[in-house]
Amino acid sequence: MGSRQGNPAFDWSDEASWEPALEGVSQVAVVYVPDLAIPGAAETVGRFAERARGRRLMLLSGRGEKGAQAAEAATLAVDSRATVLRCAWFSQNFSESFFQDGILDGELCLPVEKVFEPFVDLDDVAEVGAKALVEGEFLGEVLDLTGPQLMTFPQAVAEIAQAAGRDIGFRTVPLDEYASWISDADAQWLIRHLFAEVLDGRNAHLSDDLRRALGRDPRPFSVYARRATSLEAWRV
Repeated sequence: MGSRQGNPAFDWSDEASWEPALEGVSQVAVVYVPDLAIPGAAETVGRFAERARGRRLMLLSGRGEKGAQAAEAATLAVDSRATVLRCAWFSQNFSESFFQDGILDGELCLPVEKVFEPFVDLDDVAEVGAKALVEGEFLGEVLDLTGPQLMTFPQAVAEIAQAAGRDIGFRTVPLDEYASWISDADAQWLIRHLFAEVLDGRNAHLSDDLRRALGRDPRPFSVYARRATSLEAWRV
């Protein structure tokens, strides 16, 4: 796994670190941090794809993001046999990312309410990714990966509360107020972009690609919530 803490270290902002991280590697999962929506991400990913030419490539992408789609195009322009996994918001955002603190505090506050999202289990995404990289399936395909149901964020929180067996609320807050809680300017820009543009209902539809890829239904959010509870993701 390439990371700044890896050996050799990999850093998206340091192109000199790319070649050492690619040495001896035949399959590459491209995950751009912090997000493909960041200005300049598509150009960076395209240059990286050039360096990784000749290897099996898989790009983790996002639904409904112009920046992500530009990165997809840049990757496929270099290697038409690359695989793109275009994903909905991950269920694991509630247990392993920036929604977790609100769940632990007993109230998740977000600048969204009635928008429906087909949250996808990251374990399902990983299974599809393994098939793409290890088994060489889905060459040249863009797979639209969603969960099996559309849910609002309050509904998702209610599922978590039921699985965890405790009261957890949801409160809609204005975007400006939410953004003011974030000190990092880049993170604040990304939050504004995601909640003001991407979460406008454009992704409120399901895809059959995950079922086609795995030969089974995607994991429901309730299954994710029970599993995360059993792993003490929200233990207080």
